[in-house]
Order: sequence, then structure tokens, then C-alpha cells
Amino acid sequence: MNKQPIGVFDSGYGGLTILNELVNELPEYDFIYLGDNARSPYGTRSFDVVYDYTLEAVEQLFSMGCELVILACNTASAKALRSIQQKDLPKINPNKRVLGVIRPSVEEVDRLTTTKHVGILGTVGTVRSNSYPLEINKLYPDISVVQEACPMWVPLVENNEFETDGGQFFIKKNIDNLLEKDPLIDTIILGCTHYPLLKKEILNYLPERVNLVSQGEIVAKSLHNYLFRHPEMDIRCSKNGEREYLTTEFVDSFEEKASRFLNSNLQAKHISY
Repeated sequence: MNKQPIGVFDSGYGGLTILNELVNELPEYDFIYLGDNARSPYGTRSFDVVYDYTLEAVEQLFSMGCELVILACNTASAKALRSIQQKDLPKINPNKRVLGVIRPSVEEVDRLTTTKHVGILGTVGTVRSNSYPLEINKLYPDISVVQEACPMWVPLVENNEFETDGGQFFIKKNIDNLLEKDPLIDTIILGCTHYPLLKKEILNYLPERVNLVSQGEIVAKSLHNYLFRHPEMDIRCSKNGEREYLTTEFVDSFEEKASRFLNSNLQAKHISY
């Protein structure tokens, strides 16, 4: 049988929060997850390096039968997606598609905010790219956007240290910094796919009036809608309900950490490309 899974790529583990929602929304589809854990994190790397690494991963997933790849990584979506879509896909295969996680989240913002003041919590790379403010202001020029980089949050999640006193200190510090920049914020986007694992801790430090937006469910519904609107792509995606997990790092380490993101055990394979 010709297998054509939907590819899901992340620099590490955070994209598993996106994959989890994709599987919940589209359980009949095949998915293959690729984590470039050996070279993560991407958040502090340059635009050129993130672009090169992301393109390598996309080409690898294409070679494994994927017709559609989701960049389940805010840094890759911010620093590489547009270049890959505009420059590389026409040469690689104009019928294949690569989608990101930023645009679907941005499209929901206007529905969620009443004050028209929105905050972004993200990695250093995502914040420096200004992708969220640029995309939001393109669609909704009346919305004010402020950002806060949270360089400690990904290590806290991956090392399971976010419930410690030190972890709580950094979470509270970044939230307080963001709200001080604009006290009128009523909606905050978690601009990193690791951050949903911190949701309970984040809510402890947020006023009740503030909406906290996780990307997974939004991206999943957006993909469902995309496939409905593009039956020519939908028919090219295989539907056997199968999942495959690949990592560029040690398999044992990936399986152990990935199980925290999915709340279930999994089997992964090592890949070099």
C-alpha cells in the first residue's frame, strides 16, 4: 500500500502538543513526526541556520512520502516557512505543501480579544522575528501587540523542572514582565509548542480576565478545514490511522521525554539525514 502520511516537524518535543491535537481532530489520517532533537533548540539560532535545518527536515519528510508537512514549531514557522513556500517548493515539487502554526493562531485573535490588546509569550527566536506582530497587524491593524521572550521555559519543560521554586520564579517573572508592558492585555498566545505543558502554572499568575490561547486545537481545526477546502490534497493523504515517530537524537531519551508530552508511551526510530 502506498503510504502518504502528513508530516509533522519540530526542532524538539514541543510539536508533539500539536500532533496530539491533530490526531484527536483527524484520527483516521496517517502522521509521521520528526524531531530534530540533536540540533535543538532552534530558538536562539540565526534565520539562515533555522532555514537550512528546516528545509533539510522538510525534504526528508517529502522523501518518505509526505505530500503535506506541518511545521509544528513557531521558530521554524517564523524563520523558514515563507522562504520554503516561495523559493523551494516550486523547485522541489509545486504540488506539495508546507504549512505553519503562526497564521492559524493569528486568524483567531480578533475573535478572542475585547480590549484589542494581545500578548505573545515565545522563544527568543520567535520574538525577535516579530512574526506575530507583523501577521496580526496585517490582518487586524487595530490590535496592539506586545511580546515577551521566555528563554528558560523550554529547558524547564524538557527537564521537568517547571514545578520547582526556580521554575515558578521564571514563569511568574515573564508573565509579570508581559503584563507590565501593557496592562490592557486580555488575550495571550502561547507562541511556543512547549508552553501548553505549563498551562496550569501560567494560569496561576494570570488575572481571570485574560484568555490564554494554546495553538494545538486551533492548528488542528485549521488543518481539518484546509483539507476540506483542498480535496486534491486530502485524497493524497493516506488514512490508516498510523503514527510514526522519528528523532535525530538518542531514541531512549526521545521516548522518555516524548511520553510526557503525549501522556502515553511510544516507540521511536533514529534517523540521520
